[in-house]
Amino acid sequence: MRVVSLIASATEIVAALGCRDSLVAVSHECDFPPSVEGLPRVTEPKFDVSGTSAEIDRRVKEVLRDALAVYRVDAERLKALEPDVIVTQDQCEVCAVSLADVEQAVCDWTGSDLRVVSLRPDSLADLWRDIRSVAAALDREEAGERLVEELRSRMAEVADRARRLRTRPRVATIEWAEPLMAGGNWVPELVEMAGGTNLFGEAGNHSPWMDWDGLAAADPDAIVLMPCGFGLPRVIEDVEMLSKRREWRGLRAVREGRVFATDGNQYFNRPGPRLAESLEILAEILHPEEFAFGHEGTGWIRVSEST
Repeated sequence: MRVVSLIASATEIVAALGCRDSLVAVSHECDFPPSVEGLPRVTEPKFDVSGTSAEIDRRVKEVLRDALAVYRVDAERLKALEPDVIVTQDQCEVCAVSLADVEQAVCDWTGSDLRVVSLRPDSLADLWRDIRSVAAALDREEAGERLVEELRSRMAEVADRARRLRTRPRVATIEWAEPLMAGGNWVPELVEMAGGTNLFGEAGNHSPWMDWDGLAAADPDAIVLMPCGFGLPRVIEDVEMLSKRREWRGLRAVREGRVFATDGNQYFNRPGPRLAESLEILAEILHPEEFAFGHEGTGWIRVSEST
C-alpha cells in the first residue's frame, strides 16, 4: 500500500500504526518520526513563514481574504507517486493542506482506486476516531484499537493522579502571541486532565481570539505558551516581544515566574499520538512536585529561567 500524508499529525499516526514503510510522500511540515525526513514533499506554503507573529498573521489573513488556499499541493508529483491512500484534514485551513486542496489536486485522476481520508480533530474523542479511520484505510484496524487504548490508558493514569491533588492552578494557554489567541480544541481537556483550571478556550471548539483586558482580568496563576507551528527557540522570541507590554508585566504569572514556553509545533499543535506527551508536559509544569516525565528542557522550559 502506498500512502501520502499531508499533515504532520497523520504522519505520526501512520507511523504509530506500524506503517511507516508505506509512506511514499509527506507534507513540508512532517518531521516526526525522524525517518520521514528523506521522503518527497508534495506541499508548500504560499506565504513567507518568517517574521514576527503579527507579520505571519497578516500574511495568512491576506491570503484568506483573497479566497486563496494557504498551501500549494504539487498535483503532478502527487499523481506520479500513485498513492492508494491520501490522508489530509478539514479541521483548519490555516494549519495544513485542506480536503478542498486535495480534491482539487486529484479531480482529474481516472482509473484510480484512490482513497482520501480527511481528519477533523476538534477534541480528544475526535483523535481516537481519526486514528481508527486511518487504521481502517490501511487495513490495520486491530493496531488502531491497540494504539487508542494505549494512549487513553496512559493519559488516564496522569489524569487520575492529578485529580487527587489539592491545588488546581488557573491556567491561560496562548496559541498565538500577536494577536492573542488561546488554546482551543483538545487543549482545554489537556489542562483539566493535568490538574489545572482552564481559563480561555472551550473543549471541542476552535481556538478563540483573546484581548489584553480579558487576560489581565483573569490574571492566571500560570501561563503556558504554545504558539502554533513554533519550536522553543521561536517561542522565546515571542516572549521577548510580550515582555515589552505593560499589561504582560503586570500579570501575576509573570511576576511570580510561572510562565512556560513549550514546543507547540511538536506537541500541542499536533492532534496525534504525542498528545500523550503534551499532557505529561502540562502535568510537569503545573505540578512539578508530583510529575517528572523528563520533558523539561526539550518539550518545555520555564521562561523566567531562559531569558
